[in-house]
Formats: sequence, structure tokens, C-alpha cells
Amino acid sequence: MLKQRIQEEMKAAMKAGDKRRLGIIRLILAALKQKEVDERIELEDSHVLAVLEKMVKQRRDSVSQYEQAGRTDLAEQEAYEISVIQEYLPAALSAEEIAALIDEAIAATGAASVKEMGKVMGLLKPKLQGRADMGAVGGLIKQRLGG
Repeated sequence: MLKQRIQEEMKAAMKAGDKRRLGIIRLILAALKQKEVDERIELEDSHVLAVLEKMVKQRRDSVSQYEQAGRTDLAEQEAYEISVIQEYLPAALSAEEIAALIDEAIAATGAASVKEMGKVMGLLKPKLQGRADMGAVGGLIKQRLGG
């Protein structure tokens, strides 16, 4: 299970004395614990992936804001955090793989217009979670459906 792997990585970082990495892993575990407490559930891997994706998205937003403000030191820290978080996400899909999955989903749902985009996204989300930027995927679906 992904959560257990992250906990093991925390122990390894503690033993190695890697304080920078340890701090980020603790942030991940705190976010997971918060989700468990808020929703009163034991997290499945799909929930863990959703939390990790959200953390990456937040950090990407921060990187662009820090770069605009000329704070490269803070942008570099956020980029490092992204790299550590992404270690726990599945390998990203290529543009071609994403395009093929979108085409399959459109064919499977019979979607013919942007109004039916929700059906396509609903089918794709479980397949793409943690492996693609869903915002970009939404844009690609709109293009394919003529929106």
C-alpha cells in the first residue's frame, strides 16, 4: 500500500539523516492523516494519489508565483518538494498515450459535444489519476469534442 511505503521512506530518511527529504515526507503524511480525520476513513491508494496530486498542483502554483516575485530560492524549494512527492505517483503518461485514452473514452461514451465532456472525464479519471494533469486533459477533451 502506498501509505505504508511513504511511512517506510520516512524511517529511511530519518536513519539517513536527510532532514530536507524527511520534512517533505512528514508534510505528505500530515496531509494524509488530515484527510483520514476529516473524512473518517482509512485511505486507499486512490485517495493517497488524489492527495499527492493536490500537493503537486499547489506547489506548481507556488513555483510560478515565486518565480514571478523573483524568489528563486523559494521556487527551488517548492520544485524539490514536487520531485519528492512525484516519487510516489505512478509514471506519467506520454502525450500519445493520453490522446489514445481520450479517443477510447470518447468512443466508449459516444460523446459528440462538449456538453458530454463530463461522461468522458468520468471514464478517464480513474485511468489517469496521478499519471496526467487533469486540467490539461480537460482541455484536450474540449478540443476533440469541438469546444
